[in-house]
Amino acid sequence: MTNDATPHEWVSLREAADILGVHPATVRNWADRGDLPTRRTPGGHRRFRRSDLQQWVKTQESPPPAEVQMLIQNALGRMHRRISDGEMARLTWHADLDDEARRLMRQNGMHVLDALQRYLSSPANAPEPLAAVRRLGEDYASFLIAQGLTLSEVMEGFLLFSDFLHESALNIIELVTLRAPGEWLTLLRQVRQFTNELLLSLTRVYQQSGE
Repeated sequence: MTNDATPHEWVSLREAADILGVHPATVRNWADRGDLPTRRTPGGHRRFRRSDLQQWVKTQESPPPAEVQMLIQNALGRMHRRISDGEMARLTWHADLDDEARRLMRQNGMHVLDALQRYLSSPANAPEPLAAVRRLGEDYASFLIAQGLTLSEVMEGFLLFSDFLHESALNIIELVTLRAPGEWLTLLRQVRQFTNELLLSLTRVYQQSGE
């Protein structure tokens, strides 16, 4: 990105989230994925150009519901805590990964959460998001196979991920009263369907590869 923009054209992560009408974690995910142009200050903080954000708004659908954004943020926080408190390090296969493999695994984890947000925000029974989940599972399985992980090791990591994802959903239900009980039940079912499809895609690729 060029530096010819005047300072007021560049906004912080929080300001960018306000402009886009989403949670800061969502903006961070989009920037990490390369969808939103960004630059870093000397202190390492993200800055976004207003014109880029305005263009993004024009090309995107309506922002995800507030409770879906909260669920994703909650899940992201749980994932970070479990990594930082050493829980992942207690998994032998995770400890054997090199730094680059761990970085890529975290990046893939962010992609999974981003896909979950899109899936939960999509119209009921829409086939396209579910197909995208399957493709994501297939791509992730190929990456894990390349890292030398066995299916049992992948299942160990997946069940850990699935646990904190469902814990996050239950936590949001306890804290937020934006939906009727029946709607919350639908949300839980959607989360379960998402994880089921992801798991089936992972195991299918492993079976086909003979690993």
